[in-house]
Amino acid sequence: MEVLELARWQFGITTVYHFLMVPLTIGLSLLVAGMQTAWVRTGNERYYKMTKFWGKLLLINFAMGVVTGIVQEFQFGMAWSAYSRFVGDVFGAPLAMEGIVAFFVESTFLGLWIFGWDKLPKKVHLACAWAFSLATMASAYFILAANSWMQHPVGIEMHEGRPRLTSIWAVLTNNTVLAAFPHTIAGAFAVAGAFLVGIAAWHLHRKSQDESVWRGSLKLGTWVGVVAFAALSISGDLQGKLMFEQQPMKMAAAEALCHTEQPASFSIFAVGDVTRPDCENVKSITVPALLSFLAHNDFSSEVKGIQDLVPMYQEKYGEFYPVDERLGELSGKPIDYVPALPVTYWGFRLMIGFGGISAGLGVFMLWLTRKNRTPTGWWFPALGLAGIATPFLANSFGWIFTEMGRQPFVVVPNPTGIDGVWMFTAQAVSNSTPGEILTSLIALTAVYSVLAVVEFYLIRKYVRGGIPGVLPQKTDDGALAFAY
Repeated sequence: MEVLELARWQFGITTVYHFLMVPLTIGLSLLVAGMQTAWVRTGNERYYKMTKFWGKLLLINFAMGVVTGIVQEFQFGMAWSAYSRFVGDVFGAPLAMEGIVAFFVESTFLGLWIFGWDKLPKKVHLACAWAFSLATMASAYFILAANSWMQHPVGIEMHEGRPRLTSIWAVLTNNTVLAAFPHTIAGAFAVAGAFLVGIAAWHLHRKSQDESVWRGSLKLGTWVGVVAFAALSISGDLQGKLMFEQQPMKMAAAEALCHTEQPASFSIFAVGDVTRPDCENVKSITVPALLSFLAHNDFSSEVKGIQDLVPMYQEKYGEFYPVDERLGELSGKPIDYVPALPVTYWGFRLMIGFGGISAGLGVFMLWLTRKNRTPTGWWFPALGLAGIATPFLANSFGWIFTEMGRQPFVVVPNPTGIDGVWMFTAQAVSNSTPGEILTSLIALTAVYSVLAVVEFYLIRKYVRGGIPGVLPQKTDDGALAFAY
């Protein structure tokens, strides 16, 4: 196997694994801060128990997220050194902000929150929870700003063949990140909401003590999930319109739109071989003119297809890769500007489908538990626990679509802005041997597998332990020691 292929597999495996922790940490941290706020304001013991239980699961997930996240930045130098040299002058600022400002605040106030239960005044301790939660969002914003620059370069000038940052403000206010951030945060709330619903449904079925905690958690998770899906739909529509403008090939590939249409229909489901860019033998169930509206807010506008976009890309960015031994077998070969159509087409639909299933399951669970009812069948907790996976899958398929849909670019050219700023993925890898990358791929995959077992064991242990497993010792008179 070529270095490029191995490096892409390594980055894909480690990044998708890491991102399983990220949305749960973001969404759950804000919900836990809200639970603690309710306890501080009302003094209701139920909210205290909710804070302690869900806070324990949050800490386990956060710890695993930190461990797996560190590897991501090491990979830039290990497997993608050419890419690091190209984007280093730009990425230095947002990544430094993420590390020094967001992550420093995040880790500091999380430590104060963990160890401050019996040492800090109640409201100061609550402020630590909110500082940690908001810092997780800030951290996500800076990372998304860097990723959005790769999708739509702004705020730079070219100097000796490399982009040089001229405006950090332009990078931080890139319209791509302004659309991506609310979409990512809404996805995080969808994950956290489903997490609450699934675990609470399991405890309700087992008739665990503190029923009010589980019923309250289920209702909270359900409403959070439903509102999150509505926010995902709105922000996703905005992202789609930007992609039609900034990365027309990605969105044409997402629809397997091989030929230009006016008006363009939205494909709901395709039957046939979508791997071919001529779309022969492909039959789709479509909604007439909907794609035109999604692209331009106009039911009659034209949407260009793959067959017409390829010549445009060839004219702007060349027909052949440079002759360079570092490109391996791609040196001097024709550039394939069409992303992997099965990945983009089905990834886009799986993202939307699993997101819709998650919201639908949440509404169904809310209906099942109306008026304090709890279904007795085994399917009730099974449905809740299975529902936890749906927003995780939607998030993962969304990111796979986003990143693989921009191929063959690692830095996508800005069609309406700065000229000459792009980088092919084949040019981005390190000057390593296949054996070196394969060794690190196997090692990291093995370590991540062990970490997956550890996290599953810890989450399972504390979920099964319920409220008694996370509460402090009771006082002599049987009352809870609230530590204040």
